[in-house]
Parts: sequence; structure tokens; C-alpha cells
Amino acid sequence: MGKPRAIVLLSGGLDSVVAAHLVREQAEPVLALTADYGQKAARRELAAAYAVAQQLSIPHRTIFLPFLREAATGALVDPHAHVPEPSLSDLDDGSGAAHASAAAVWVPNRNGALIAMAATWAEANDIQHVVCGFNREEAATFPDNSEAFLEATNRALALSTRNGVSVLAPTMHLDKAGIVRAAQQVGAPLDLCWSCYLGEDEPCGRCESCLRFRRALDDAGVAHESGRIQLPISAEKP
Repeated sequence: MGKPRAIVLLSGGLDSVVAAHLVREQAEPVLALTADYGQKAARRELAAAYAVAQQLSIPHRTIFLPFLREAATGALVDPHAHVPEPSLSDLDDGSGAAHASAAAVWVPNRNGALIAMAATWAEANDIQHVVCGFNREEAATFPDNSEAFLEATNRALALSTRNGVSVLAPTMHLDKAGIVRAAQQVGAPLDLCWSCYLGEDEPCGRCESCLRFRRALDDAGVAHESGRIQLPISAEKP
């Protein structure tokens, strides 16, 4: 019997990209879904996700969720709201700046909405799993990245889908540096990732997402310039 099939929720960022590669040990990715809910980085996220889906040789679809944009008021979607720029030391401040940054970029029930959408698609096509890039580092300030959220979601999906769709999160127990190391082991394309809250031509290098990505690259010994991967000459694209 072949592997079960999976839909990948692919934002184009580090966690989802590596999760899409790691999950192949458990399930066969057959579709990548990326949500456009009006986030500032949508253009860059969609481009990154499409490139990664091509590298995985799976189809890619963009799902537009205007209702989520209407519900959201945070800095990820509000063009007039400033995206926080914490310091590196703030990232591990369990009671202060890290929580303030997380609150500023929070989108109401985003992961819950995205998983529900993907699970609907999965059930309709008799696909067994949805893949997410949760991680223990961000679970400290984003509860919808946590193991408790994953377990509760799977309990709900067991009742809300007739074929028992479940969420797989192969990066769940890793921090960002661990995810980078896992990427190196399985050949996930770190150079294609877009891990910035903004959608400019280059990563801003100052938002929380950029700082976590850059710190992870440094900790894993991956050469980069302000969060952009420097490939060896032999690995450069033509």
C-alpha cells in the first residue's frame, strides 16, 4: 500500500517549506495551498510558495480569503500599521516584547481558518492529511503553533471530516535553527524561502520573522547576507 496523501499549507516561509519536505517520510504531498488574505507579504509569499511547489513537482493553488482580511486589524494586513521591529534579545522575552510583537501581527484564528479550508479540500478529494509548519520556538508566543493546538485541532477534525483528516506538523518539536538544520539534511530550498512580514524586493531584516530566520541561519552555520541565502557557486541557478 502506498503512502497516504497530503495537502501542504505552504506560505513560502522557512517552517512550511521545510515541513513540506520532511513530511515526505510519512505522506505524499499532492497539492500546495497558499492563502492570500491581504497580507503585506502576499506577493512574495505566493511567488516563493509557487517556486517551492514546482521544486516538489506538485500543483499549487492560491486561495483568496477576503473575509479574513476584513476581520484582521493587525500589522500584517493594515497598510497604516507599523510592523514591530524587536531586537534579537526581545525574541526570547517570554513576558514582554516578544508577546507585544506577536499581538501586533496576530490575525484572528488564521491557522484555524486555513486548516479548516485545507481540510475541506482534503476530505472532498479523499486526502488524509494537511501539513503545517508549526514550531516550538514560536509556540511560546503564538498559541496556534503549539502542540496543544495541534492535538485539539486533530480531535475536532476527527469529528468534522468523514475520512478523518488530520494535521501533520513535522517541524513541531524543532526551533528555527533545528528547522534550518533539517532543511540541510533533506535538501529543502532555503534560498527560495520568504520569511519577512513585508513584501518588498528584499527582506526588511528588522521584523520578528526576519530576525528569527537570520538567527537560525547563523546558529546553523548557513552563509547569508541579511537573511538572503548565499548559495555555493556549484549550486547557483543558471
